[in-house]
Amino acid sequence: MGRAGEVDQGHGGVAAPRFEMLSVAVDGSRGSLTLARPEKLNALSLETLEELITAARWFDTHPELKVVVVAGEGRAFSAGVDLGVLAGGLAGQPDPRRAADLGRRMADAIEAMHAVTIARIQGHCVGGGLVLAAACDLRIAAEDTVFSIPEVDLGIPLAWGGIPRLVREIGPAFTKELVMTCRPFDAGEAQRLGFVNRVVAGDDLDEAVAELAAALVAKAKRPLLATKRHTNEVTAQMVGAGRSWADADGLLAAMGDPESATAAAAYLQRRSRGTR
Repeated sequence: MGRAGEVDQGHGGVAAPRFEMLSVAVDGSRGSLTLARPEKLNALSLETLEELITAARWFDTHPELKVVVVAGEGRAFSAGVDLGVLAGGLAGQPDPRRAADLGRRMADAIEAMHAVTIARIQGHCVGGGLVLAAACDLRIAAEDTVFSIPEVDLGIPLAWGGIPRLVREIGPAFTKELVMTCRPFDAGEAQRLGFVNRVVAGDDLDEAVAELAAALVAKAKRPLLATKRHTNEVTAQMVGAGRSWADADGLLAAMGDPESATAAAAYLQRRSRGTR
């Protein structure tokens, strides 16, 4: 696996842009997309979101591609949105609403990829990182993974199309509970809820992901990708993420709300002390 910025063009696709926050590769029918900010636990900066959108489009230029593994380098899949974005990062943007909408566009781009996506999840899968995982087709998690959705504690709603995707995967009641309480949950509970397909020992994670990818790659491309698209079309009619175009407005409104700002400051102070 290459470091951030390293790419493998693969066969039949166009050369990839130069990425700073990601590593991407394509080898025939298989591809990989890796968040490559391990020192930041793969937190999702605005630049990372832009690169994920571009990468999703790039993968679609490879006609032989069937499967892409989406992973995070190092100790975590993703610690969620980069807190620098919340600490004035949107207000300082030339177009704050466009910046606030990047997460939704990222999740939509990952979900719309032609290839089947497998999220390889380890360590921490938090907030926006969980939305990224939810945008993937299949998910395998290490047994010691900790999931959490701390947005309400941060004084903001869960945006980026996260609500409809969670309702789709785990239902409305558990979506409300996990988003409203912000409580962490482990990989076993994530599997029982239907969010992850498999839970394996950490040492077995790469093997399990490789086995699933190999099983999919062995299938004929046309029916494989038709099944993905058909399933997505059915669920889009049930709890489609398309209505989440307004998430950015809710996010910006919350970030300008004094009570929400107080909640965010308290959460960040607890985090700095190592408490919840």
